[in-house]
Amino acid sequence: MKRKMSEISLAITLGLLVTFLGLSQEAQANPYAKYAGTTLVVNFPSHAYYDYALKLLPEFTKETGIKVEVDKIEYMKMRDKQLLEMSKPKGDYDLVSYVVMWKTEYVNKGLLTPLAPFFTHPDLADPNYDAADIVPAYLQTTGMAGGRKGYLPGPTAACYGIPFGSETSMFAYRKDIFDKYGWKVPQTYDEMLKLCKLVKEKEPEMGGLTMRGEAGHQVQHAWFLFLTPYGGSVFDDNWEPTFQKEPSIKAIKAMMEVVRTGPLGIPTFAQGAMTDAFLLGKAAMYMDATSLPGQVRDPNKSKVMGKVAYALQPKAVKYSTETGGFGIAIPANSTKKEAAFLLLQWFTSKAQDQKIARLGGMPNRMSTLKDPGMQKEYPELAAILENLKYANPDWRPLIPEWPEISMQHVGIALHEAITGKKTPEKAMDDAIEPVKKIMEKAGYYSWKK
Repeated sequence: MKRKMSEISLAITLGLLVTFLGLSQEAQANPYAKYAGTTLVVNFPSHAYYDYALKLLPEFTKETGIKVEVDKIEYMKMRDKQLLEMSKPKGDYDLVSYVVMWKTEYVNKGLLTPLAPFFTHPDLADPNYDAADIVPAYLQTTGMAGGRKGYLPGPTAACYGIPFGSETSMFAYRKDIFDKYGWKVPQTYDEMLKLCKLVKEKEPEMGGLTMRGEAGHQVQHAWFLFLTPYGGSVFDDNWEPTFQKEPSIKAIKAMMEVVRTGPLGIPTFAQGAMTDAFLLGKAAMYMDATSLPGQVRDPNKSKVMGKVAYALQPKAVKYSTETGGFGIAIPANSTKKEAAFLLLQWFTSKAQDQKIARLGGMPNRMSTLKDPGMQKEYPELAAILENLKYANPDWRPLIPEWPEISMQHVGIALHEAITGKKTPEKAMDDAIEPVKKIMEKAGYYSWKK
């Protein structure tokens, strides 16, 4: 009887061992198995790129067994909600999308999880991920914090996020209108402004260049598209304001000419309205984010399909294109960080980057941009690569104080200037003192001798 019991015990032990080994092999073969059944909550913006990306979520769940719930809101309302959720001991979000200008603030407040522990974890890190393939300027601007100026690369920088919906800027134009009058693509801002006048003269129902102009963030975004090519900046290397100096004044005066010759309503235009003006045929030129081409091909949004060509953003005293858009990161108070990392890694992989690009989103990876098949299918990719040669990681100051400075001071002053309420000189001079008070309170002048 004892022998029989021993045999039964041995059989059970062997059976359990076989089951355990089988599960171990399955886990090794499928890194997602451990997390199957997990539900992640992500906070994503109402934005064209994320509309494309979300179409892939059923594939992720099928492949991994991880479910995803999406809290989708207008992107300019995300920051307040994220600050609230990520400041709690335990928040609702496991993965967040953020606009690049919030990056340093979030890191400064300890709200994001460094990604190195995950990329060094052999059970989690995909050996074929190839982080070096991510557009370098996007990764520097969107993901790195703690280096030079606190937000640029450097020996002390670390990675907190991955580009996902990042962008540079580009020039787009109505090829049919340009061909009609024999106009050449402008190489300089002076040439572009002359074309703005010509469009207004030749096509009275159409504006020259569409532009963001709404007070606050939107008009200052447009300003940077002029400011950095004119050689201007917001601060010098000692954090003293320089937005009142000659390059900035020239940039604002060029913007005022765009308002005068552009589609009606520019001072009220946020990004959506500015883009719609071009998509609906109310403007002959566009100079803004690379999110445009997918929308041009969308018959539900566009009346200009097949009539648009893309080129390098013109130069003033130099070429300088945007680095901006969105990244994704893991909140420090998420309780499901490993599963969240798997979603982050999957979404930003080479395979998904190409799928999102085919749906209409702009690539975040060099392999997608340079793929011959993709370039043949989407000719705008060649123009994007050309613009990326001049992508400026220091396009705007990504300091924690920038949202307040932008929304409450510089963005208001710019709107006053383009609407004629103040001269450009007066508007920007009036913003110096309140901006310096913010910078002084934050400690930027503490180390001055």
